[in-house]
Amino acid sequence: MRVILERSNLLKSLNHVHRVVERRNTIPILSNVLLNASGAVLELKATDLDLEVTEATPASVEQAGATTVPAHLLYDIVRKLPDGAEVMLRTDEDGNAMSVISGRSSFRLQCLPQSDFPELTAGSFSHIFRLDSAALKGLIDKTQFAISTEETRYYLNGIYLHTIETGGKLKLRAVATDGHRLARAEMDAPAGSEGMPGVIIPRKTVAELQKLVDVPDVAVATELSDTKIRFTIGSVVLTSKLIDGTFPDYQRVIPTGNDKALIIDRATFASAVDRVSTISSERGRAVKLSIADGQVTLTVNNPDSGSATEELAADYSSDPIEIGFNARYLLDVSGQLSSGDARFMLADSGSPTLIQDTGDDNTLYVLMPMRV
Repeated sequence: MRVILERSNLLKSLNHVHRVVERRNTIPILSNVLLNASGAVLELKATDLDLEVTEATPASVEQAGATTVPAHLLYDIVRKLPDGAEVMLRTDEDGNAMSVISGRSSFRLQCLPQSDFPELTAGSFSHIFRLDSAALKGLIDKTQFAISTEETRYYLNGIYLHTIETGGKLKLRAVATDGHRLARAEMDAPAGSEGMPGVIIPRKTVAELQKLVDVPDVAVATELSDTKIRFTIGSVVLTSKLIDGTFPDYQRVIPTGNDKALIIDRATFASAVDRVSTISSERGRAVKLSIADGQVTLTVNNPDSGSATEELAADYSSDPIEIGFNARYLLDVSGQLSSGDARFMLADSGSPTLIQDTGDDNTLYVLMPMRV
């Protein structure tokens, strides 16, 4: 193999694929990126056996061929080369090593044969639809913070993507929960998504996808089967296994009878929570909200370091209520709201609270209270 390409193109593609590769691998080939040069492109591919990312980048292919080299090492080398440089990748006759040459710099990397590189067989996809990158990014951004990290409840370690009919319209809905909080975002279902199976997209896949959909105004082709999902974003193809489990009936934990409405300026509230929680212990991080007519008082008590209170004006006219929440969760939810005001729908101090964006009907959040 002998190929010449722009350093910027190679770096961009390596940046997309090398993140999939785990730093520590018991299987040597999984530490490598597959390079395949043919026609006028160099295709790069990396996998961890659950997730596979490929990208093709323009290149001058003088001799077609394929090999695999350590992904993170190649990325670090290319990253440190000067801007505007040209890079030549050339394998030895025996295929055991590859030279990376740029200007006066020359590196020699050990290769493993292409035939050892595992293929993530995708099978056939039952549903294919297209999403605007900004719409997909919105679904992910507004829900991913609530994904559980508790490995024993593996079916909560991802975003549940499914279609649902609501108000006479078919919606594509994303839901994530860790048992303490729940995030739900939806959009009009795209053509082709009708009847799709409900799927759980793993946390690592969500994180990679979040970085790839940063490019605005790109159509993301989404292909789906019972066990796999594939996203094609420009020249990048991300294929992932899905979590094999049943997502719980999240509808049951979304309260419908909460009748105490609190409307408060989102930015002012978030800043106040951040200030008073400075004094809380990292373990608990509980903030008590004492809500009465037109006012909210935030209180934090920490036996080890002291206490803090702050009063805020708010729109509230129901019976007074005291309720505690995890400060981190309040800040996470506040950070997802895009309009000026947040609406809290409360029942009592022991029941789940509904939080909505006053300017966005497509998202809602549920927070479980804490004892304070």
